[in-house]
Amino acid sequence: MKKLILFLLIISTAILCGCKKEEENDFAKMLAEYREAKVASFLEENKNYKKGEIDVAFIGDSLTDGYNVVESYPQYKVVNRGIGGDTTFTLEDRLQVSLYDIQPKVVVMLIGANNFATMFENYENILKSYVENLPNSKIILLSLTSMSGEWGKNNQLAAYNNVKIKKLAEKYSFEFVDLYSPLMNLETGEIFPEYTTDGGHLTKEGYSVLTENITPAIEKQLAAWQNENS
Repeated sequence: MKKLILFLLIISTAILCGCKKEEENDFAKMLAEYREAKVASFLEENKNYKKGEIDVAFIGDSLTDGYNVVESYPQYKVVNRGIGGDTTFTLEDRLQVSLYDIQPKVVVMLIGANNFATMFENYENILKSYVENLPNSKIILLSLTSMSGEWGKNNQLAAYNNVKIKKLAEKYSFEFVDLYSPLMNLETGEIFPEYTTDGGHLTKEGYSVLTENITPAIEKQLAAWQNENS
């Protein structure tokens, strides 16, 4: 956990402050090594599971990576397949290991914060892949979260992208959960300060808001899965 926290801090610093070319290369190398190690750990974890044994698999970037889903959802058998720094493109590249090999009953996806401007170049490709490779799984798409500070400059784009995510969820008959509004302080137009560590990543209180809003959707989709597979 300490390594993860340090990694997330480095990501935040790199994104918010900018880097020189040499520093960018070092950061990219570190990110690639971290991602490779995480995917390798997923491969090892998969050996412990039978297909369909996992109730809920969470997949995404650092917001998922830093989410203690085991503690937050003790009533379910869950796995965390988040990788800090992931974009929609790098997430798509690892779907076989992250999800398809274990065939979870429910998938919860939160992705796009690292490539707001380009996320829809392949976002729908991911959804089509779910339809093809996870025919029995239920899919929950999470909205992008509201932010503050330097991250907050992306709030308007995040809100616009969330409309598109919701429409895609409706198109594929997937569940959609709005996380943007519950985290947002309407008076400031930014995420409540107690919910974020740096304007983009979440505190324990912020994750509690996520759990509160995601749990009903998981309950609904697991019930639907049970009805269809009983």
